[in-house]
Amino acid sequence: MSGEGRPDPAAVDASGLSLAIAATRWHAEITDSLVARATAAAAACSVPDPLIVRVPGAIELPVVAAELALHYDAVACLGVVIRGGTRHFTYVCDSVTAGLTRVALDARVPVGNGVLTCDTVESARDRCGLPGSHEDKGWEAVVAALDTALVLRSIRRAHPDASGARPESRSADAHPRALSHPAAPRH
Repeated sequence: MSGEGRPDPAAVDASGLSLAIAATRWHAEITDSLVARATAAAAACSVPDPLIVRVPGAIELPVVAAELALHYDAVACLGVVIRGGTRHFTYVCDSVTAGLTRVALDARVPVGNGVLTCDTVESARDRCGLPGSHEDKGWEAVVAALDTALVLRSIRRAHPDASGARPESRSADAHPRALSHPAAPRH
C-alpha cells in the first residue's frame, strides 16, 4: 500500500497563515471527501476559513495553484486521476505532479499535492478519507502544506534580509476568502 512509512499527519498550529484549496470536479464522491477532510485539517491547524476553488480537472490545477500562490501562504491541490485504457493517465499524472512542483519552487510557496493517481475507483475511495478508508490524502495535503509554510516562515524570520525573501505572511495582504490583488501585467 502507498504511504508505507509516512509520518503521522498530526495537526500543526498554523494560526496567522492563509490557505487556499483547489480541487477538481471529476469523481465527485472522492473529490468532495478530499475537500471535506482538507477543510477539517485546516480547522484543526487553526486556519478555520480557507479559500476553496473548484477546477474542471487535474490538468488545470497547476495554473490555478500558481495564481493562488501569489496570494496565500500555502496551497493544497486535490483531485483524482483513474487509470484508463490509454496512456493519457501517465501524461496527466506526470504533468500535474511536475506542474505543482514547479509552482511551489517558482513561487516559493508550499503546494500540498493531494491528487490521487489510482488504478481503480476503489483504490481512490480507500485513499480519500471516506469512512473506512485506509488513507486520508486531503488531510495530509493540507497538513503538509501548512507545516512547510511554518518551516519557511521560521527560515525567513531568521534571515529577513536574504535576497528574494517573501513577506512573512500573505494573510495581511489579502482577505483569506477573496483574491483582491490583480495579477502583475505581462510585458
